[in-house]
Amino acid sequence: MSVAEFGGSGRGLLLLHGLMSRASTWWTVAQWLKPYGRVVATDARGHGRNPQKGPYRTEDFVADAAEVIERLDLAPAVVIGHSMGGLHAWALAATRPDLVAGVVAEDVVPDNTGRTVDEWRWYFDSWPVFQSLAHVKSVVRVPRVEEMFEERADGWHLIADIDDLYEIAAEWGVRSYWDFVDAIRCPTLTIEAGRGGLRAGQMAEVARRTGGHHLLVPESGHVVHDEAPDVYRGAVEAFLSGSISPV
Repeated sequence: MSVAEFGGSGRGLLLLHGLMSRASTWWTVAQWLKPYGRVVATDARGHGRNPQKGPYRTEDFVADAAEVIERLDLAPAVVIGHSMGGLHAWALAATRPDLVAGVVAEDVVPDNTGRTVDEWRWYFDSWPVFQSLAHVKSVVRVPRVEEMFEERADGWHLIADIDDLYEIAAEWGVRSYWDFVDAIRCPTLTIEAGRGGLRAGQMAEVARRTGGHHLLVPESGHVVHDEAPDVYRGAVEAFLSGSISPV
């Protein structure tokens, strides 16, 4: 598994990226997190340089995260996840409370049942053959997108396999994760993008059910840590300073 060690010492801080992304996209966040502990990020299976492909059930990703925490002696870690990574952070806290001291989940909801990958399949199908990174960035309007592509003989390609992404996301449309949320007993922070387009009300409900904190960032799109970095940083630093017990 591809693991990025960003530095720092003390409490483990494990960063889990979203769908299509990879560990290296956390670099900027990791720089200001280092005073709070040892910052580690991973490429999820099917992403980045992780050689592990499927299976792709949520439980498989959670087992991978647990293995990293145990192998690197990070427990109890604060797990910080974006989108898919936030879902995996909730599930890890629910099923392995011994490994998790707190969870920051960014722009993710527990229930997307009824939605399908067909809603956004057209977007990937519309991509041209990319001739340069500038070409990629002109079409794929995602923060840190340059981290997610690589050059091959016939142009620039997403490092993750799109069919794998479809398989991962398909599970979210047929499964609710409120049972994981209800089992969380550690401190939580849920950061919601005002322009993220996810189902309204669920992130505030997560905070209510877990006795945690909820922050709505009206000006931000889905990747709050890049689109509203100062707001995101302030919220996470306040959470680490005020809600997480010292090691």
